[in-house]
Amino acid sequence: MKGLIAAIQFLTRLPTPRIAVTDAAFARSMRWFPMVGLILGLFITMSARLGCLIDGWTGALLALLTWVLLTGALHLDGLGDIADAAGAAHKGKDGAHLRAILADPHVGSFAVVAIGAQLVTKLVLLHALLERSLLLPLVLIPFAARIAPLVWTRTLPPLHEGLGSRFRQFVRTSDLLIWSLSLIAASCFVPALVATPLLLLLWGLWLRRRIGGISGDGHGAGIELIESGLLLASLLWAALG
Repeated sequence: MKGLIAAIQFLTRLPTPRIAVTDAAFARSMRWFPMVGLILGLFITMSARLGCLIDGWTGALLALLTWVLLTGALHLDGLGDIADAAGAAHKGKDGAHLRAILADPHVGSFAVVAIGAQLVTKLVLLHALLERSLLLPLVLIPFAARIAPLVWTRTLPPLHEGLGSRFRQFVRTSDLLIWSLSLIAASCFVPALVATPLLLLLWGLWLRRRIGGISGDGHGAGIELIESGLLLASLLWAALG
């Protein structure tokens, strides 16, 4: 249970009991990331339902605000940093320069555009789903997206000695199996979730080729992009169904 509380404290702004954890216990908390996603999904869905008492756009806006506020924009920050680094890579900079950009707390134009585009994308997709009364995807998409960091941690080289490298040794094969089976079960209720493995594979390949490995920013950006990808997949599934 301490691991779950530590994961909630790290990934969200939800109030939790104060607990003291060692570095190793904190690293082990990554095993609970998908469960934290499920908790987030419940809050997001409740906000969407509340907003829909007014109209679909209000429901979408409340859901998006809840998504951002409860995560403290943690993953959006990672998306912005990766966007700035990718922009530098486009200009032919070397790996050391890219890592310096990732460590730079300042926000560049690429980051502003990426974060703005992500927020607009989520808002529009949320509205489209709510117009079709599709709420279950909102519960399960944050859960599915947070399985991905466990895979990236095990399969991608760490960019530096940071959170990624600390988590790596504590993600067990059994953790991957448990959450993979859970994803399969969730896909029975939201079939669009079958796109999760493809999305996490594509992001992992892009990170390896363009950035050189995984870091906290890579995890955060990947979570954001997979969430948007799964929102779109859910909408397409409903349209084709």
